[in-house]
Formats: sequence, C-alpha cells, structure tokens
Amino acid sequence: MELTFELAEKVLAAQPFSVLLGARLTAFGDGGATLELDIRDELRQQNGILHGGVLGYAADNAITFAGGTALGPEVLTGGFTISYLRPAQGAVLRAEATVAHAGSRQATCTCQLSTVDESGDISLCAIAQGTVIALRR
Repeated sequence: MELTFELAEKVLAAQPFSVLLGARLTAFGDGGATLELDIRDELRQQNGILHGGVLGYAADNAITFAGGTALGPEVLTGGFTISYLRPAQGAVLRAEATVAHAGSRQATCTCQLSTVDESGDISLCAIAQGTVIALRR
C-alpha cells in the first residue's frame, strides 16, 4: 500500500503525543516529509528555549514519515542521532526530512530542524540522521 499525504495525516492524527504537541504535516511525498509545530511556553525548558526533547521528537517523526515515502506505511524508527547547533527560539519548529538512500526494507534519512520567527526568518538549530525499517512480515 502506498503512503499518501492523506493517509500520512491520518497516521499523525492517530498519535496521541503528536496531537498533544500540535504537530502537523506540511509536506509529504517524493522522498521527503516536513513536520511543523508551534513553539509555545509549555514546550520550553527553564531558560526559555525549546526543549531538546521536542526537537528529538520532531526529528524522529519527520525521519520516519520520510522513510515511509520509500518503504510504505508500516515502518518504525530503527535509530537516529541528533546534533544541536543553536538554541531553538522562534514561533514555529520545522523538521524537514529526506531519504538519502532506501533499499527494500530500510531507509536512511536526514533531517534539518529550523525555527521560523514571527517575521519569517529561518534559523537552522539542529540536524539529525536516522534509519527507518519496514515492518513487512
């Protein structure tokens, strides 16, 4: 079964944690996926910047959705790494993931995490790489 944008949106909506964070898919297909969420006070750490766990969530989910464009809808994260480049401050967090390589059961994806401020300026704040595995039985 092919993973369409509409099906991907339903998958995201079925994830209670994604709903709690207010995550939304803004692009999906052709080997990539973009996930966005509004940065709000409940998601900040004690210094007022976006909590690193939120960036990790966004990278993980964007990478898995990107992998799904190559492997189909039944996938899960095999693992990922993230490097934090600068504090995440702004109005929106954007995680843009792309498939770097895909085989029949596994895809390696990269993800750039950026913040967008109220004036539309974009700041790269983290990069991630991960492996997505197909659950074919």
